[in-house]
Amino acid sequence: MRRREFLAGLGAAAWPVVARGQQAERMRRIGVLTTIATDDPDLPSRVAAFLQGLQQFGWTTGRNINIVYRHAGNDQERLKSAARELLAMMPDTMLVHGNPSVAALRTVNPSFPAVFVQVGDPVGSAFVDSLSRPGGYLTGFTTMEPEMGSKWLELLKETAPALANVMVLLQPDITANFAYTRAVEAAGVALKVAVQVAGVHDANAIEGAVSAIAREPNAGLIVMPNPVTSSHRELIARLAIAHRLPFITPFRSYVASGGLMCYGPDVPDLFRRSAGYIDRILKGDKPADLPVQVPIKFELILNLKTAKAIGLEMPLFLQQRADEVIE
Repeated sequence: MRRREFLAGLGAAAWPVVARGQQAERMRRIGVLTTIATDDPDLPSRVAAFLQGLQQFGWTTGRNINIVYRHAGNDQERLKSAARELLAMMPDTMLVHGNPSVAALRTVNPSFPAVFVQVGDPVGSAFVDSLSRPGGYLTGFTTMEPEMGSKWLELLKETAPALANVMVLLQPDITANFAYTRAVEAAGVALKVAVQVAGVHDANAIEGAVSAIAREPNAGLIVMPNPVTSSHRELIARLAIAHRLPFITPFRSYVASGGLMCYGPDVPDLFRRSAGYIDRILKGDKPADLPVQVPIKFELILNLKTAKAIGLEMPLFLQQRADEVIE
């Protein structure tokens, strides 16, 4: 056989295999709707974790997926507008971050298949029927169960044994915040700590609530997970330090911004794991058949610099239990 005929035959044999691979690997589109502001320092780590998770399942941006992001903050009308924009681009599925984003998507299109991440109490918020059998068109990764509220108060009491009064900062339109608060109130009875609740929507409300609890003896703060407290986490830290109030927050980002301590899930890990459900939906699975996942990594992080500023001696046994101590 002459060389030209041999190469022609080799090309004929090899090309269909390549062609089949290219045809099977059509470009898919994923929409991402978040309450994280574009200038939030936490945004890059969340996005990087999600992309890393997708790559583990063979999805790479520009090769077989396109990802369109909308970072709409906490305004419900902006979130609904962003959801409409994403849906107009006809994505195959969406990753939806935070309770307000899920609520916005359900308002705009309740039957669009999507995966949520960093969502509190999805059953109580009526996003899914149950954790094991979500039903409908949503599934995803919840941050924590409502009982976490009692854990926050217990840790705060261990940090400041004289604690007698605590203010809970929550976002009133997030149902999950009230579920956590009920757990705080139940723990308050057992620990003999009086619990007050402040619904906050902006910086002025936060300042008023912190000033009010600071007038009580042996007072402290519990900061609920929501977009309002997240976007004002540096302000909360400054106010708590100024009033010498021990306080506990839900996520590492609050401590990195000056918070005293946090106990909660490893959020980037939730974003990384959410890619697995995106992969399954792209391959044909229905959200209704995918159980809602709970965190598998929790972090106790302490900020000794903030403790010193408050005039608090962080107990040694807590430092030994902590996953990270910021000095």
